[in-house]
Amino acid sequence: MKNIRKRLLWIGMLGVVLLTLMSGCAHLGQKPEPVNEAQILLDFFENERDYLHTGGSFVITAQNLRINMLTRPEKQYLIDVRSPEAFAKGHIAGSVHVDITDVYNHVKGIDADAYENIVLICFAGQATGYLTSLLRAAGYENTVSLKYGISSWSHVFAEDSWLKNISSQRQAEFVHTPSPPKNAPGPLPRINTGKTDPEEILEARLETLFAEGFGPVMIGHCCLFNDFYANGGYYIVNYWAPDLYRKQGHVPGAVNYPPGSQPFRSENDLLTLSTDIPNVIYCFTGQTSAYVAGYLRILGYDARSLLFGANAMIYDRMRQNNVPNTFLPDSEIMNYEYVTGQ
Repeated sequence: MKNIRKRLLWIGMLGVVLLTLMSGCAHLGQKPEPVNEAQILLDFFENERDYLHTGGSFVITAQNLRINMLTRPEKQYLIDVRSPEAFAKGHIAGSVHVDITDVYNHVKGIDADAYENIVLICFAGQATGYLTSLLRAAGYENTVSLKYGISSWSHVFAEDSWLKNISSQRQAEFVHTPSPPKNAPGPLPRINTGKTDPEEILEARLETLFAEGFGPVMIGHCCLFNDFYANGGYYIVNYWAPDLYRKQGHVPGAVNYPPGSQPFRSENDLLTLSTDIPNVIYCFTGQTSAYVAGYLRILGYDARSLLFGANAMIYDRMRQNNVPNTFLPDSEIMNYEYVTGQ
């Protein structure tokens, strides 16, 4: 009888051991839940670094930059991201030339806190609007973009940029219909850097986006109209106040996302953006839309900025109706001095 009891005891103990091993193996065979990196980033921005909504103006006018350069030049750090040839042709005295893909590493290599402003300069203020967004995301709150780019500094530069791109050729195609409904809220995009810490995810995203440059972000109105009417290949975001959307008309099919409603917060309309097709954002100048696109691309959205905004499509109407941010050469081009060479 004792032997039988011992055998039963050993069998029971062996069963417990086997069950433990089996449950352990089953646990090992389970795949861990994938980390939602976009959600981690979004939480970080909205709770700790909400630069898109609370960061203040991301542009500086030529007039204010000139005053700063005359009164406290040692507090201004100017980075010109145009081509070496354009920089040699003419640039603002004191600026340094940096390739657009090297801007992030360059800024990390200077004592950024020593400057009142880190001023980014391009042809039209659109590429640098985008770069300013990325740098502010990285924590460089003193980064600003020269409004209208170097076109606002001198007529010489405007001739090759803004003055060649203001146009009314889409005026007859704009419509005054009510805004189409937004998409139903959906999931965030999927990004995969392999990181779990928000600042490490952010660093990986910034390295990728700076390496890509501004090329993947920009889209002209010809491509927008041709591709959209051909296959509906874009989700078009109109980033204007509702009254301007109605009165000035809009790109057919464009959905109104009023800036005043802070639509790109998660509790508002962020999740209505498309994760299937590119989101083309347009404002009046292409500068604000580029700034917004920077934020959205960090989160993984395929966000693009319409070059020169409404100024490239309904310029005469904007002038006639005194629409804000109409590029007015007489008041926006200052004709300040500049230097040439490297």
